[in-house]
Amino acid sequence: MIKILLVDDEEHVRRLLKINFQRNNFKVIEVDNGEEGIRRALLEKPEIAILNIMLPDIDRYKVCEVLKKELPQIGIIMLTAKAHDMDKIVGLECGADDYIIKPFNPLEVTFRVKVLLKRIKNNTDKKDGNRLIYNPFLLDLYSKILLKNNKEVFVTRKEFLLMKLFLENPGKALSRDELLNQVWGRDFFGDPKIVDVNIRRLRTKIEETASSPKYIETVWGIGYRWKK
Repeated sequence: MIKILLVDDEEHVRRLLKINFQRNNFKVIEVDNGEEGIRRALLEKPEIAILNIMLPDIDRYKVCEVLKKELPQIGIIMLTAKAHDMDKIVGLECGADDYIIKPFNPLEVTFRVKVLLKRIKNNTDKKDGNRLIYNPFLLDLYSKILLKNNKEVFVTRKEFLLMKLFLENPGKALSRDELLNQVWGRDFFGDPKIVDVNIRRLRTKIEETASSPKYIETVWGIGYRWKK
């Protein structure tokens, strides 16, 4: 169920929006101040946050900044009685995705939420298309970065390509010839043992104990396999 964080100090506004969201099968996390809104967001990680820009207890843009920093994927819609362009600009600069001026129709707010959810999903799908994930590893094909437990592992270009092949084919035994052709190219005429050398180096970087590998298995007489 999609979770929506609703942060507004006006009870009648919260009640109106909450009823409409629940009719659309959203789970509503309802709070009346910014500090509690941040706490609940970090605890429950909602997909969408709707913020009243005139919150009394915290700088009106601070909640937005904190949520975007701590939860980069969250969608944020600002509610405000102000219609000045500068308020909109500052809100958008702080990370807001959309801006709704009071008074508003709750059906419009629900529609804007659905549009924002679709946009977030499309962006996530595009981003995931550039990543290979196999916990605890994440291989970013766009940035050419390997992460383990969210910490960068520094690898050479060949080691990166080896990881790409393994993560694209978990559980498949890859022969030395396959690895050589895919990573070094079919026109490579050097010593094929270069595959074993690079596998050993890669193991020292990603395995807890290189001599007892947990991820890259040796398939005797064939080559190597990423343990599924």
